[in-house]
Amino acid sequence: MKRRLQAICLTLVLLMLSTLSVFAESVELHWYCVRNKANRQALAAPELRFVEELDGYYIDHKHGDSDAERVVYLTFDAGYENGNVEKILDTLKQTDTPGAFFVLRHLITANPDLVRRMRDEGHLVCNHTANHPNLSRATPERIEQEIRALEDAYRDTVGGEMPKYFRPPEGSFSRQMLKSVQRLGYKTVFWSFAYADWDNSKQPDPETAIRTVMTNMHNGAVLLLHPTSATNAEILPRLIALLREEGYRFGTLDELCGA
Repeated sequence: MKRRLQAICLTLVLLMLSTLSVFAESVELHWYCVRNKANRQALAAPELRFVEELDGYYIDHKHGDSDAERVVYLTFDAGYENGNVEKILDTLKQTDTPGAFFVLRHLITANPDLVRRMRDEGHLVCNHTANHPNLSRATPERIEQEIRALEDAYRDTVGGEMPKYFRPPEGSFSRQMLKSVQRLGYKTVFWSFAYADWDNSKQPDPETAIRTVMTNMHNGAVLLLHPTSATNAEILPRLIALLREEGYRFGTLDELCGA
């Protein structure tokens, strides 16, 4: 009788641990980095750094604070065109600067020539899902559906295959989501710097924006910018020039993620 009770208790404990493990895998998390002063590298919050174990990237550790070579990575989240995305592309072309655009299906289907231009001018056109849902608690099947739907739209409208880089909408994710993305052959790209540039009705002052970016710049930075921002379209030529004056070069995600 005693052994039977012990076996039952052990079974219950194992079931409880299994349930807790499943729950932990699907807990919704929100990406953010802690900024450092004196242009030192920003770091993800300690509880979020596990993303690097699941093919997640947010900073270039190879180019740290003490490294003589300075590099930054320009990334853009683009869901639609309002005239500013084209201006951003004009600046990147004029300054010979590479970027990565994480796009939605609407941008591909509504502006295929713009997306072709991104690709043809040497930028990476990457996966931001088809419809921009929060996938942190989604099933693996739902996650695959969103990612494959964008791949199909790109292949059918623009031509070719998308690079295997993914950025979760809203910066919301979970361990389960990252594992699902990883199984699909993708690397998840977060960021080490972003600022409030997404609200088109409440755009930051250009001088304030320049100061914010440059004050928080650091070696190995992955910048998240929204190319629909009128402020970003205005300041990008100057921002690129200032970064180059500071000794930075612009890297690609293939370099960052070791593709």
